[in-house]
Amino acid sequence: RLLTEQTAELVGAQPAEVVVMNSLTVNLHLMMASFYRPTPQRHKILIESGAFPSDQYAVKSQIHFHNFDPATSLIELSPREGEPCLRDEDIDEFIEREGDSIALILLAGVNYATGQVFDLERVTKEGHKKGCVVAFDLAHAAGNIPLRLHECGPDFAAWCSYKYLNGGPGCVAGCFVHERHSRSWNLP
Repeated sequence: RLLTEQTAELVGAQPAEVVVMNSLTVNLHLMMASFYRPTPQRHKILIESGAFPSDQYAVKSQIHFHNFDPATSLIELSPREGEPCLRDEDIDEFIEREGDSIALILLAGVNYATGQVFDLERVTKEGHKKGCVVAFDLAHAAGNIPLRLHECGPDFAAWCSYKYLNGGPGCVAGCFVHERHSRSWNLP
């Protein structure tokens, strides 16, 4: 409770939507344990190519846990040849084309290597139109760019406090779960 109000303000959320706990990777695992519910028809996880290595490890671990193969269940979005960043329209088009097989979209808020800021609201809208769970790793976004998580409406997000929040190694991380899931008793 001590950090709830400030954390909610930091990420543009309602106080009931945030919690400060654990580390970023632990929180991503906990969120995926609840929200990544793969089926034979919808089992893929979409990330950006060059996603932070610990995100890639966490995603592959969850895919293996559910008895799927990252070779077929992990999709990495890549920029066009010769371009360093993804274009919004290419993300939209990919989600439209492949969305029926995607269980979870997990993109960074800001890509750590390129500095690309993703349009969270746009990605969320496109993903939800196709029935995908949409989530963000905000490790390089929280404290760096303005966030409006409640308004943008992703299903969940997680971030650390040791980068742009200046907490240092080992500091506590945060989670966001949109309030529409607050009474989703079917989620583990």
